[in-house]
Amino acid sequence: MKRLHFGSSGHETSTLPLFRPHYRRALIWGSSISAALAVGLWAVPSLAQSLNIDIGEGGSVTGRLIQLVVLMTVISLAPSALVMVTSFTRLVIVLSLLRTAIGTQQSPPNTVMISLALFLTFFIMQPAFDQAYRTGIEPLIAEEISEEVAFERTMEPFHAFMMRHVREKDLALMMDIGQISAVESPEETPLRALVPAFMISELRRAFEIGFLVFVPFLVIDMVVASVLMSMGMMMLPPVMIALPFKLIFFVLVDGWYLVVGSLVQSFQPV
Repeated sequence: MKRLHFGSSGHETSTLPLFRPHYRRALIWGSSISAALAVGLWAVPSLAQSLNIDIGEGGSVTGRLIQLVVLMTVISLAPSALVMVTSFTRLVIVLSLLRTAIGTQQSPPNTVMISLALFLTFFIMQPAFDQAYRTGIEPLIAEEISEEVAFERTMEPFHAFMMRHVREKDLALMMDIGQISAVESPEETPLRALVPAFMISELRRAFEIGFLVFVPFLVIDMVVASVLMSMGMMMLPPVMIALPFKLIFFVLVDGWYLVVGSLVQSFQPV
């Protein structure tokens, strides 16, 4: 039941049982105990979880730890390594130059361009990926071969792919800089000379294709600029006027079909 008291000022004050001092202390203690129990119950599963790293029985602990660090480093650099030895370099550069030639700053965005280049890379390199998995990774998982043999077998299809598309001049340059003696067969070409030579060759071909892509759009820019100059509209930016004409030109000639089809067909089967 509610009890009323009047203070010295004559105002009515409430002394409900819930607000009495001993009730307030009980409420505070109850809240504290409930919070502690909740934290304890939440922490029990976390304490039950553990992370175990098996560093093996043979060899020293230091050697095993070094192998673990090297393995983590290789895993972190694997995406960059795959970019170096596949068709991704040529694809992403040509697509970026195409966007620059059209004149659209951020359309398509970088995420779309890189995703398209990645999926085209998977499409082109699928035979190499399949062979690498069958001959190298799958036997390694089954513990049929060692890590060194697995690496050699995994790199064989990528080695063959790079040898098909590397320029002899670039490969000879890297062999000369690395002071590597001539090999008897292409399969014996070391990766430390083949990979940079292949990347240089891909950059050259990408710029060549980019030049061919730029030419028609450059002609449109020049025509639009000449028309604006003849009409006395020198203050009007030609790039803004030429952009819709370049877009409709690219759509009418089915530009994506031509560019993507030519890029994919420029790579021979692995």
